[in-house]
Amino acid sequence: MRKDNDMKMHTLLAAFAAAVALVVSPAFAADKTKAEKQAEVRKNANEALEKFYKTEPKIKDEVAKAPGYAVFTSYGLSFVIGGAGGAGLAHDKASGKDTYMNMALASAGIQAGISQNDVLLIFKTQKALHRFIDKGWDVGAGGSASGGVKDKTAGGGTGENFVNDALYYTLTKNGVELGAAVAGTKFWKEKSLN
Repeated sequence: MRKDNDMKMHTLLAAFAAAVALVVSPAFAADKTKAEKQAEVRKNANEALEKFYKTEPKIKDEVAKAPGYAVFTSYGLSFVIGGAGGAGLAHDKASGKDTYMNMALASAGIQAGISQNDVLLIFKTQKALHRFIDKGWDVGAGGSASGGVKDKTAGGGTGENFVNDALYYTLTKNGVELGAAVAGTKFWKEKSLN
């Protein structure tokens, strides 16, 4: 019974996050060509990587040694129920290919704020990278906190987690989220850009 309720809540929150993603993500404006959208995602991804490298220099070595990585910029709103959405790409070093992807995050808990965050996944194996690209990820309920909590501070902090054979980093840019929340994050391939 609890599993069904968790699944219903996760589905509802994912739908909310997807709706927010459509509203707040500037990378997919309707009047842009496919090439312009791809260029904007690449630009945002490169800028996000540079911010990660500047904030935590060891990340540059981790990316250099990895078979691939994925980097996203997300924009979100929250007030008790929150959602964020964004765009990014997954880079396969062996082939040199970029795969354009989306992300959506939904959360519920004591929270309020507007945020822009960067997310970096550094894959430990080629298999994990390809699984992420081909099937996406649906990360279920887990703790999420920012705004002064150790390793996840507003205004430039990074947080590191290990999920599915990948390091998972977040970097807060210019927003504040207050309180703890239960979050679900989904990553998937953006068909219109690949």
